Amino acid sequence: MSRPRTRWLAALGVSAALAVAACSSSSSGSGTNSTTSSPVAFNTGVNTVVNPSTQKGGTIIYDNTSTPDSTDGGNTYYAYNLNFSRLYATPLTTYKSCPGSCGNRIVPALATTLGVASGGYTTWTYHLKSGVKFEDGTPVTSQDVKYAVERSFDRTVLPNGPSYFSSLLAGNAATYPGPFKDRSKNLMGLTAVDTPDSSTIVFHLNQPFADFDYVVAFPQTAPVPPDKDTGTNYQLHPLSTGPYEFQSYQPSKQYTLVPNPQWNPSWNPEIQQLASKIIVNLEVNANDIDNRLLAGEIQVDQGGSGVQAAARARILSSPSMMAQADDPVTGFMWFYYINTKVAPLNNLHCRMAVEYAANKTNLQTAYGGPYGGSIASTAIPPTVGGYSKFDLYNAQSMPGGDIAAARQQLQLCHQPNGFNVNIAYRSDRPREVSSSQALQASLAAVGIHATLYGYPAGNYFGDFAGVPNFVHTHQLGLMAGGWGPDWPDAYGWGWALFDGASIVPAGNANLAEENNPVVNTLFKQLEEATSDSAKISISQQIDLQVMKDAVLLPAVYSKALLYRGPNLTNVFVQPYYGMYDYGAIGMKS
Repeated sequence: MSRPRTRWLAALGVSAALAVAACSSSSSGSGTNSTTSSPVAFNTGVNTVVNPSTQKGGTIIYDNTSTPDSTDGGNTYYAYNLNFSRLYATPLTTYKSCPGSCGNRIVPALATTLGVASGGYTTWTYHLKSGVKFEDGTPVTSQDVKYAVERSFDRTVLPNGPSYFSSLLAGNAATYPGPFKDRSKNLMGLTAVDTPDSSTIVFHLNQPFADFDYVVAFPQTAPVPPDKDTGTNYQLHPLSTGPYEFQSYQPSKQYTLVPNPQWNPSWNPEIQQLASKIIVNLEVNANDIDNRLLAGEIQVDQGGSGVQAAARARILSSPSMMAQADDPVTGFMWFYYINTKVAPLNNLHCRMAVEYAANKTNLQTAYGGPYGGSIASTAIPPTVGGYSKFDLYNAQSMPGGDIAAARQQLQLCHQPNGFNVNIAYRSDRPREVSSSQALQASLAAVGIHATLYGYPAGNYFGDFAGVPNFVHTHQLGLMAGGWGPDWPDAYGWGWALFDGASIVPAGNANLAEENNPVVNTLFKQLEEATSDSAKISISQQIDLQVMKDAVLLPAVYSKALLYRGPNLTNVFVQPYYGMYDYGAIGMKS
């Protein structure tokens, strides 16, 4: 199997340290870099570094409507937190810190180089950079990385984060319980990971997998010292290998980072140590966040999904404010999972009735109108390799909903008068509240009566929608969600969402519980594909089959109206995370 090729990877880029001085292009450019800064205007930050500077000092304040799923790098899956956690957690690989297409390139972080593959891409070897230390001065070893991977196996302790390791690793990975239970037996007991010396770690896979460098970019490979691990409480003070360390953490209220004196910029040149303090306020009302952001009282909305309706109107009506805003295509999609186990949605035709009945115009309005994204009709967004345009349920040709087709499907699923369904959503995300209300109203037009259930975003996947037993017990037939690619190809986009092997008891991302052997086989073929044309063909088949299975109700291909305060430096949209690069920004004096 060949390595992922250039049409699946982005162009070369430069590190954050160089980007702040040299990386810029026109706001309508292709994502290449030049040495001439562009005037600050609307969308300048999409492909350009705004206010490049190496100046140190100042306090950067972030606000968030919720709490993070976890500040523990081994227990997080939200994109904004993957972006932010790089400030203190250093995985084996990471993404280039630069705007435009170069930001999708995978590069070494804790490792000296990208992985060395052997055995037909079934064995991957990484060597750690020398001299890397934890914040307490303890040297980082390969066993600290192995342990970090091991602890991610116990979903009862760390329910969030991807499950690629348990799926891909050989040896006892299928039955390994993690190191928290029977610690004397299971600590360093994952047989698929070797540490032949203190600076070398070797992963043995159960199948060829050429995208493994992307898997180890998750902070699940950020080192954790076994004797300092406190399990669920480790998030209160994860031991830093990045430019910042935790000074304090008050759950549901605030956490504060300060510079890590042990940190050396050579350990990860993609991240900078500019601010003298970083404060994150939690569980702040969304409109209050916008008001504080526009007033300069805070610098960043940590969630990174864009301002709310009132602030959007203010920004778009003010030329000066609009010049400080960006509206990037984020690579995300907003959608509703349609669960295949909750009756009557275990019937394909009942699921198809939902697809047809949904008013896509109203969903788009709820997500911010045209500045929030375009109406979606596929299971793979246009930014991911393998996308092809089709409209199986008339989402784009009849965006107000195809009522006649919905009623026909209700007849076929033996529910001619409609049925009752429960909709789950994140109650601290106003756009998701609005979209769920809009979906409820449009389904009522064909007799599908929906009851809404809101849950906090911080543990939405860990305790509620991402727990299949909870979903079944509470009959959550429809669940609001959003997704960005785990890495920029169709496997990185869709395996966690649609492959039956991805279903886990907590922190599940396959909320539909899609487990179609046809789809599973296509993902297996995608793992083993050796040409770009084959990858594209298989990806298109996955996309079409998932939509035929009616397990995803697409809402919008996301855009996000972001506001960058004029006192911020080094501001640009990092395309992999789909928001501003939190590892690069600083403050003007």
